[in-house]
Amino acid sequence: MSEEKKTTEPTEATPAEEPKVEAQVEAKTEAPVTEEKPAETTVAAPAEVPAAPAEAPAVAPEAPAAPVEEPRIEGAVNKGDFILIEMTGKALETGEVFDTTSEEVAREKGIHREGTTYGPRLVVVGDGWVLRGLDARLRGIKPEEQTSIEVPPAEAFGERDPNNVQLIPYRVLRSKGVNPVPGAELEIEGRQAVIRAVGAGRVQVDYNHPLAGRRISYDIKVTKIISDEKEKVKALIGRRFTGVDAEKFGQKMGKKKMSITIPDEVFFGENIQVAKRGLAMDVLKYFQELDEVEFQEIVKRTAPS
Repeated sequence: MSEEKKTTEPTEATPAEEPKVEAQVEAKTEAPVTEEKPAETTVAAPAEVPAAPAEAPAVAPEAPAAPVEEPRIEGAVNKGDFILIEMTGKALETGEVFDTTSEEVAREKGIHREGTTYGPRLVVVGDGWVLRGLDARLRGIKPEEQTSIEVPPAEAFGERDPNNVQLIPYRVLRSKGVNPVPGAELEIEGRQAVIRAVGAGRVQVDYNHPLAGRRISYDIKVTKIISDEKEKVKALIGRRFTGVDAEKFGQKMGKKKMSITIPDEVFFGENIQVAKRGLAMDVLKYFQELDEVEFQEIVKRTAPS
């Protein structure tokens, strides 16, 4: 196929014809054409130009096939749905729990983090808000249905890469303020790492994810599929402004602009500008009819005590 393209392209571009046309035009300039020569001035080039498009389809690459839309499954999760999901992830070989939306389970398994908001998590199916392997397997699950989903390493935390295991001199780590203790998970020069072994003045550092190469499983339950637009916005607010009741935010949607009122209790919260920016991007992404997101911060007079 590539050889055929090489032989046909010169015909389309007609590089050999261009000098000939220029020569005839020059001749016309030097010697004015008489009335008997009109036929010669209409050179063959115009007649050959239409032939070029006729050749193009033979060498032009085929247009990519239009993506096939998956048929919707009634009464179940579909791609693009806003869902609230309860989930607990664990390594299959060891049973180690590494992620959960349940505060009770987090405390029981020793992975509770202060400041973390627990409860059903918002997920837009197919948009990568959870692990790729889990995201790809959510379609078809019915609300309130308890199920387990197994995810292979390649679609979870990746396969283990031996090149990500390095030996670093003990003194180098100590000079960086790192106290290398076997099993410790820490950050070294901006990279997450696990200390595997310490000895003979050298430390074995593993930059692979702690769950790399492991099969994992998620116990999940979809608690709700959100279809109402205001409920979707409220869920997006809750995702960005964690720890604040989304009901306290006002929202008004116009034809092209969404106006969101922020309660005064978050005026001086940490990273509020980052949260506002993230929320605005979310709203514009999922509500294509909107062109603008406006935030209002209202301070009301408090009655004297």
